[in-house]
Amino acid sequence: MRINPRRARGEWRRSFRVDLIQFLLNPPGMNSPKRIYILLVLAAALFIPVLSRSEVNKSEAVAPDIYFHEGDLSGKGHCNNGWIVFEDYVLVIDGNFPSGAQEIIPKIRAITNKPIRFVFDTHHHGDHAYGNQVWVDNGAVPVAHTGVIDEMKKYETSFYGNTPGRWEDAAKGRKDVAASKLKPPTLLFRKDMIFDDGKHRVELLHFGVAHTQGDGFAWLPKEKIVFTGDACVNGPYNFVGDGNTEQWIQTLEAVKKLGAKTVCPGHGPMGTAQILEDQQSYFIELRKQVKKLVDAGKKPEEVKAAVGDIKAALQKQERIARYIGDFLGAQVEKVFVEMGGKPFQSVSAAFDDHKHHAGAHGGTLTSGRSVVKARLMGVRPGR
Repeated sequence: MRINPRRARGEWRRSFRVDLIQFLLNPPGMNSPKRIYILLVLAAALFIPVLSRSEVNKSEAVAPDIYFHEGDLSGKGHCNNGWIVFEDYVLVIDGNFPSGAQEIIPKIRAITNKPIRFVFDTHHHGDHAYGNQVWVDNGAVPVAHTGVIDEMKKYETSFYGNTPGRWEDAAKGRKDVAASKLKPPTLLFRKDMIFDDGKHRVELLHFGVAHTQGDGFAWLPKEKIVFTGDACVNGPYNFVGDGNTEQWIQTLEAVKKLGAKTVCPGHGPMGTAQILEDQQSYFIELRKQVKKLVDAGKKPEEVKAAVGDIKAALQKQERIARYIGDFLGAQVEKVFVEMGGKPFQSVSAAFDDHKHHAGAHGGTLTSGRSVVKARLMGVRPGR
């Protein structure tokens, strides 16, 4: 019989905790107040780490051969990564920024000497795809949904044309981007792509528009684990400028039907399927709040003035309050426009919101404000 050392250690810890608690509840010669005090102290020490599903910059085994790494978003602009160790190779989830890729590769090689063959970009944003060249230099092929290329053609206007685009914006504030080069995915799928060695199976899936036009998911049916990219995050990280919130809700509904037990989001700690539910609920409730204003015939400036009231209403709902952040004004505006309203922010304010997204993900934004405004509202410049 083969014993899994990790599982054995986990069972021993659980057994130890149970025995210790039973001893503390009924110890010989110890009065009740002292016993309760010691119990509380030890409970904090023993159980709080168990409640945390992940830790920034730490690789964590989600299941045998399957790993999750929560990126340092606030410090380095890095996204979360995952990787699956197959029999003959490694598949990585998300290309990250170049510095993120350089940080992840040694952690993978500390676990396995199998070659890193594929890196799956869940979408086109820099913190998920700008590290592709680093992975290629280390033997991997970038993989993505065809929508990622469509988005890159829209926004990476230097690579596909003659006008500086998002890569050049990011390079002005990130040395790692400036020292690398854009490498679009070369292995593409329209609906799905499957990796299966008999032991592990990973299905790359596209359900429709969400955070972007080309969001992809990595679904592991045997382990019931889903890697979502930024189509599902766990915290105030929702940038809506390149997506559509109504379709985003529908896409999440399709993802929920997979029946995942573990959700590895694009940003924030991993958790249970509740993260999918909460992410979807946030947009449902946000749209309800905006629709009230639309139905009341409110003008753009009135909707803008109501952002504070919308924030207060959303904060009352504990399950989704963690999604409220600096993007709320832009989110309200985007939903208002999706419902037929006109943009209520000034070009300057829209630029600042888009710039904040770049800054939150470790980049800068210096493009012309009219172009940024068009991009923020999800349309092509000049249309």
